[in-house]
Amino acid sequence: MLLLLKYHALGQATPGAASIKAPPAAAQAWRYYLNVDGYIVPGGTSFFNPDLTVDHNWLHLEARYNYEDLRTGSLWVGYNFARGDVDDGSRWELAITPILGGVFGRTTGIAPGCEISLNYRKKFAAYIENEYVFDTQSKSGNFYYAWPQVTYSPREWLHLGGVAQHTVAYATKVDAQGGFLVGVSRKNWEFTTYVFNPGFSGTAVVLESGVSF
Repeated sequence: MLLLLKYHALGQATPGAASIKAPPAAAQAWRYYLNVDGYIVPGGTSFFNPDLTVDHNWLHLEARYNYEDLRTGSLWVGYNFARGDVDDGSRWELAITPILGGVFGRTTGIAPGCEISLNYRKKFAAYIENEYVFDTQSKSGNFYYAWPQVTYSPREWLHLGGVAQHTVAYATKVDAQGGFLVGVSRKNWEFTTYVFNPGFSGTAVVLESGVSF
């Protein structure tokens, strides 16, 4: 996932984005978040990875493409749990969303997963998104995907942090890739750049854009 619109973990507009993807409060109406990641893969196939998320109270819906694999889509349903609200003066905000998805295309399967975010005073944030894909065509196609990241926001609009990923969407020389991110946000928009394996062969860049509405 090189051009990755994935700024889910900071608690700003997403989140997916690099903002924390916090579930909406019980009184909120439908909430939408569109995230598009652009993967730039040296020596490989660069691609885009769109991700549309819809939340309403406890209900979480999601549609992805080029996420679990290239030329592969997936549809998800989940349940939002949340404690605390930094927008209402709480120091901490915790959001947990167990999800279950169906994967179809070049890879076909069923995937349970979970998205977890923790936000402290809108300054420090931690986020992890993971899933395990059970390939219904071959057990050899089963795999684990994970995207953890931590972020510090010295300013409300500026986000800096570390990130890692374990993916099969493109081939790498290592099982897990690590790197850093730099993001900016304004109102309901987010723009983030991720650099994986900086300074090593196979450095990959993900450019991410997200909007909530």
